[in-house]
Amino acid sequence: MFRSPSDADWRRLDHAVAGRVRRPGESGFRDASVPFNKRFAEITPRGVVSVTNTADVRTAIEWARDTGVDVVARCGGHSYAGHSVNTGLVIDLSPMNTVTADGSTGLVTVAGGARMADVYAAIQPYEMAFALGNGASVGIAGLTLGGGCGATSRAFGLTADALVATTVATADGRVLRCDADDNADLFWACRGGGGGNFGINVSFTFQARPVADCASYLLLWDRADAPKVFSVLQEVARRAPDEFAVRIGVSKSGESDAVVSAIGQHLGTAEELREILDPVLSVARPIRMDLADRTFWEAKDDLLHETAEGAFSVRTNIVTEPLPDEAIATMLSFVDRLPPSGNPDGGGAALFSWGGAINRVGATETAFAHRNALFLLSMDTSWAENDEPAVVDANLRWLAELADALSPYVSDGAFQNFIDPDLEDWRTAYYGVNYPRLKAIKDRVDPDGVFTFSQSIGS
Repeated sequence: MFRSPSDADWRRLDHAVAGRVRRPGESGFRDASVPFNKRFAEITPRGVVSVTNTADVRTAIEWARDTGVDVVARCGGHSYAGHSVNTGLVIDLSPMNTVTADGSTGLVTVAGGARMADVYAAIQPYEMAFALGNGASVGIAGLTLGGGCGATSRAFGLTADALVATTVATADGRVLRCDADDNADLFWACRGGGGGNFGINVSFTFQARPVADCASYLLLWDRADAPKVFSVLQEVARRAPDEFAVRIGVSKSGESDAVVSAIGQHLGTAEELREILDPVLSVARPIRMDLADRTFWEAKDDLLHETAEGAFSVRTNIVTEPLPDEAIATMLSFVDRLPPSGNPDGGGAALFSWGGAINRVGATETAFAHRNALFLLSMDTSWAENDEPAVVDANLRWLAELADALSPYVSDGAFQNFIDPDLEDWRTAYYGVNYPRLKAIKDRVDPDGVFTFSQSIGS
């Protein structure tokens, strides 16, 4: 039975861990608990424990069970739906950020609180990599558990595809090493089954591969060229080698005209890249073009992106065939009439090139079921924390109507890394044929639902 923990309970937790417990109003509390998406900024936990080792994690889980307090793990804190914070206890893994890389084997072992910047710093000296996200502050745990994709995924596969082992602290106090041989079902679930569902992952081991110099690019076009750009670039991506990646986007902010963009990289030369892009460059002259040979690490920096402060909402769909002209026209017309807001990020829509190595893994080989995608369609809008409720409602309504208008042209699948709190049929959308097996694993490793939140497995 739930009871509100007393001050003595909190002191007991603080004395039991090597890390630190923070309560509301104390120094560092907000930094360790504020949601990345300010749509959920009003959610405030009763306390945060910043853990320094696996023993701390086990202690915190046991304390939460004893006191009946809801518990959630937090790494980078980037859950789009605010699931890295709750009104109970947040277990902040950020102090556990050690990364070790072995250049002779390509194995990279990452503590559960590490972020992209930590991982890149460790692997760069060895000139090796695996698919990672485009935000330096994104946590490795959430990225991997949701599948994880990046600009190299068509060549390297998903982040989860590079995972060879993980260690999980479970609700009953066990610490399980999971790989293809030991606790294989739980290992399977951790490769795309979504963050926060089965326990707290305190360590990950990945298989990296050598990388070399490559080419990256940024292209911008006027709004008038948008129909041609989207139509031609989709075909370019469909025919391109796996080494090529593109994000085709249209975005709008404030009263300015929409801007059309293409950004990505090619694991080859700039000359090869220019040849791949020639069909779109021939039909629509960019107003800005930055295309050059770069080191892998320079290209990685070019692709880094951090979302502006504020609140936002994202809808996604899996696209298995190029969007036809009527779908492109519908998408563009919606972006043209994006409601205004106080967030400079504005909103828009983008197609991320998938396929390649992602699709060479079977839909049931890992928990990540989206193995038939040509693109990921991502649609988003944003607003400021101090915007009036009418502004928020208008932006959310715009996003829902855009997704509904494009639904005839896409599959029912959605991307669990871009988790959407407004998605109704999320079990099928995120996990497809794999949901029954995921629920069975959840029932076995967390039968009491210690790790439960909106859209958690089994809820």
